[in-house]
Amino acid sequence: FSAAAGLTKDDIKKRVIDVLKGFEKVNPSKLTTTSSFTDDLGLDSLDAVEVVMAVEEEFAIEIPDAEADEIKTVQHAIDYIAKTPE
Repeated sequence: FSAAAGLTKDDIKKRVIDVLKGFEKVNPSKLTTTSSFTDDLGLDSLDAVEVVMAVEEEFAIEIPDAEADEIKTVQHAIDYIAKTPE
């Protein structure tokens, strides 16, 4: 069972953005769906790993490392969560 089951993309977007707002380095005014974790939000590669881990926890899902490496923007995270099976 995934916490993402039955959520709309808008619900997922709000929760992903809320997760990112919890990161001290993230400037909420720069946070959009197209924001790159590293280029726009100023996160380093370790921070990006922490973002993925926080998203996994928020949605009770497990993201394999190979796929986690491809999640580089807020929209990538939303799309991944939306396609995760229940």
